[in-house]
Amino acid sequence: MSGIKKLAGDTLWYGGSSIAARFLNYLLTPYLTYKLTGAAYGEMSVVYAAIPFLNVIFTYGLETAYFRFVQKDEFKKDIYNTASISIFVSTILLSLLLFISNGSIANFVKLNDHPEFIKFSTFIIAFDTLATLPFSKLRQDGKPKKFALIRIIGIAVTMILTYFFISVCPDIVANNPNGWVASWYIKNYGVGYAIIANLFASGITLLLLSKELLSVTFKLNKVLWKQMLLYSLPLLVAGFGGMINETFDRIMLGWWAPVATQEAAKLEIGIYSACYKLSILISLFIQAFRMGAEPFFFKQAQGNNPQKTYARVMKFFVITITVMFLFVALYINIWKYFIRNEMLWVGLKVVPILLLANMFLGIYYNLSIWYKLSQKTMYGAWITLIGATVTLTINSIFIPYFSYMACAWATFFCYGSMMVISFIWGQKHYPIPYAWKKLVAFIVIVVVIFFLHKGLVLLIPNKYFNFLLATILILIYAKFLTLVEHKEFSKLPKVGKYFMQKK
Repeated sequence: MSGIKKLAGDTLWYGGSSIAARFLNYLLTPYLTYKLTGAAYGEMSVVYAAIPFLNVIFTYGLETAYFRFVQKDEFKKDIYNTASISIFVSTILLSLLLFISNGSIANFVKLNDHPEFIKFSTFIIAFDTLATLPFSKLRQDGKPKKFALIRIIGIAVTMILTYFFISVCPDIVANNPNGWVASWYIKNYGVGYAIIANLFASGITLLLLSKELLSVTFKLNKVLWKQMLLYSLPLLVAGFGGMINETFDRIMLGWWAPVATQEAAKLEIGIYSACYKLSILISLFIQAFRMGAEPFFFKQAQGNNPQKTYARVMKFFVITITVMFLFVALYINIWKYFIRNEMLWVGLKVVPILLLANMFLGIYYNLSIWYKLSQKTMYGAWITLIGATVTLTINSIFIPYFSYMACAWATFFCYGSMMVISFIWGQKHYPIPYAWKKLVAFIVIVVVIFFLHKGLVLLIPNKYFNFLLATILILIYAKFLTLVEHKEFSKLPKVGKYFMQKK
């Protein structure tokens, strides 16, 4: 249980700070959906769909390579310097390329009226890329407080500046039209100011990591660098495919949504993007888990029988996300108020589909350890490319007929196929004794509970009955879990004593 306890601690510190940071960021959703039109929110979503693509290219898997090679004694002295030099040089070259082609990129993502958004985004991507390895070093060196503080400060700056630009500045200009703020403030530039706020936050984050940045010695270990690239480049392909699966549907929706105007297409993107964020809890937990799990998995690989630990981690992970699924899906009529623009509520029907899709994605992240540990990262690239093919095929065929519903189902089938393929291939190359029948049963049970709730609420359309039934069903599922897994729960530190069966 010590391994599980260590992972829980890592997830609490590093992942917990990521949860806090991302939750603060998510708090901008009700604000922005209230202050911006649905079309403008869709326009912003397109920008933030393009940024992760470029982030993957800029980092090209070196973060994972860092955690992999830092475990090897012969590379510990050179790994951070070598990876940092590589990232620094490539970031400069790629940023220049984006600046040169910003007009073409703006046209590609249908932002012809605001090509400057691409320039702002380039700086954001560059700053975030340069911060990647310093953050990784903090995780590897065991400095969770500094890691957490910097992450949260960055998001807090984004929130404060966004509010300042969009809400405070208009009042200042109205009261003092000849003042300093009025000399530069652009009216109705809400999306642009949201991006600029993010840019300032990324810059400040990088400054706060200056100690880690300045600790780099410009000495490149060419042998190590080549080995890192051989390991990480397949992860670049996997990451790029992953971004197609995760964000490219917004761009495709802008191309092919079955609406008459580009403005209406942006509204469809806004509806889908706002409702996508209601998978907040599962997404946040997966993010937290990934932050703690990656270094943990590599360290565990050096011990005895790590496969048993990985199997137990998977069980606790699935139990957690199934409970989260019910918590979000059954209380959707409360969560919808997170979106302040009621026009966007029409897309709430995609939320349960996306919750399941993200559940599959989280399981896939657990499964992916097999190809990272067995030096078979090309398998990860192939799995993600298969998922990307599923995404592109379903979206290209069905978006013109079903709009964002096609995007939701494409995400579902994409992550589902990746999960299944990774499990099958992983058991051949790096067998792990997952209790997969039991885990599948847990997922099926929560889906049945969801449809049971939905059916009964249709028969008795009363909001109090809705919430009462949701609570009862969640409690029944929680009781079921304690009965089935009481032995596992009883081994948990501190709380385990409450799950021990009385004789």
